[in-house]
Amino acid sequence: MEKPSFLQHFPVTLFAMIMGLGGLTLSWHRAHVFLHMPVWISQVLLLVSVALFLVISAFYLTKILRFPEAVKVEISHPIKISFFPTFSISLILLATALLPVSTGLSKVVWLLGASLHLLFSLYVITQWMHQTRFTIQHSTPAWFIPVVGNILVPIAGVQHGYVEASWFFFAIGLVYWIVLKVLIFNRIIFHDPIPEKLLPTLFILIAPPAVGFIAYMQLQGGVLDGFARILYFSALFLVLLLLVQVRYFTKIPFFLSWWAYSFPLAAFSIATQIMLEKQGGWFFLVLSYLSLGFVTLLIGLLLLRTLQGVISGKLFQPEG
Repeated sequence: MEKPSFLQHFPVTLFAMIMGLGGLTLSWHRAHVFLHMPVWISQVLLLVSVALFLVISAFYLTKILRFPEAVKVEISHPIKISFFPTFSISLILLATALLPVSTGLSKVVWLLGASLHLLFSLYVITQWMHQTRFTIQHSTPAWFIPVVGNILVPIAGVQHGYVEASWFFFAIGLVYWIVLKVLIFNRIIFHDPIPEKLLPTLFILIAPPAVGFIAYMQLQGGVLDGFARILYFSALFLVLLLLVQVRYFTKIPFFLSWWAYSFPLAAFSIATQIMLEKQGGWFFLVLSYLSLGFVTLLIGLLLLRTLQGVISGKLFQPEG
């Protein structure tokens, strides 16, 4: 009998690590410019992000080749299906982080990431529209993931000269964010509580307005107008809303879903530094340092706990 392979249960959710690390890389890159932080930190983070992305991609490709049925089960799952676009989002984030290093390489990676993400978005939304097995209990903030990727596209897209394409992706993300937000709040308020394992995904609520603010500022040429303020301050409110509920999150055992904390908070850190750049003032200065420090410590903890899970093999077990 063939010895069971950990690859059979290698989760696609591991690509959420790259989202968190990519967001942290961009936050530290901006911190070098506006908070006078050392540049080598963002450079090291970029190297780590690229290396981990290649490793996770290699393992998951091997899983696709060796265990295609396991992949079919994963991509048919009502919740896990939303994590497949984390692969294309990772490419988009890495393309953005590569801009200071190589414009040409960044453009190639961005084109690949944006194209794949459009395909993932079409596939996931089509499944939502025509499936017969999803219930309201399957709707979680993880459903925002395909949306967030679209909003990310303009951040590097504008700099590569694809302005109209960037508006196209931004429009998709903005409209479907509003639609999904209504559905998710309906599920949270009027139906059974979100399972403990998925509670960290509530932090994904922060990502669309935070990323939307960053992308909109890029599309508008850096003009801080009323709509930009609405996006930023709605993200700030969600951060406060979730922080006052911290007692619920500190009781949760470690799951890969903890990585849902990382990218939204990294995006908020970047957005706050943009507010500091445009507005100045002690409030945004203090908040920039606090948000950067907090998300850095958080991702450090997540990397440690994930490494422990990999070594112990707990991350590669079938779900009970």
